[in-house]
Amino acid sequence: MIRQFGLSEILSILAGVQSTVMLSLVAFAGGGIVGLAIALMRTSERSWLQRIASGYIDFFQGTPLLMQLFLVFYGLPVFGYKVGPWTAVSIGLTLHASAFLGEIWRGSIQAVPKGQTEAAKALGLSYFNRMQDVVLPQAMRISIAPTVSFLVQLIKGTSLAAIVGFVELSRSAQMIASTTYKPLLAYGFAAIVYFIICFPLSRFSMKIEKRFQVKT
Repeated sequence: MIRQFGLSEILSILAGVQSTVMLSLVAFAGGGIVGLAIALMRTSERSWLQRIASGYIDFFQGTPLLMQLFLVFYGLPVFGYKVGPWTAVSIGLTLHASAFLGEIWRGSIQAVPKGQTEAAKALGLSYFNRMQDVVLPQAMRISIAPTVSFLVQLIKGTSLAAIVGFVELSRSAQMIASTTYKPLLAYGFAAIVYFIICFPLSRFSMKIEKRFQVKT
């Protein structure tokens, strides 16, 4: 029996919003922690740390996100770690986010005037203290706009999680489309929801970027 596209179908699609938001937050938080470590390795004074971080970034930026999700979902069981869709996509998106955030923050760190670092060195500050007290506070201000912009991309990227069976916004729309035979309504409504979530963040990113350009 073909279902009609009504209020219950709209609510079913909206139920996927919570999973989309939660997955985005988990990946962004986890990616932020690992990404900070990657950024510090990329700007480290030790060349071997730079090479490891560079290789990490090259891999995750040079391969499709979909392929990365497949590698985690199907690869971990090969090593004896059976994981569900939620765990798999959380790990996959966290690794993906960490590479991009690491590169964004690496650029922000290197955008801090070299005179600041040289002055900190002249004062005898260690690498850790230079980063904590001098460089990172300035780099954080520079990185706000591109970081928020990446968060928008990450939210949209969660739609690929449906491919391994994780039920989020796009997967919810897909299921409703298959039962109502109204794909335009189902996917159109999901697109509107994505827009409502992402558009304010995009505008915020643009506003922050313009404000920073004015101050600099």
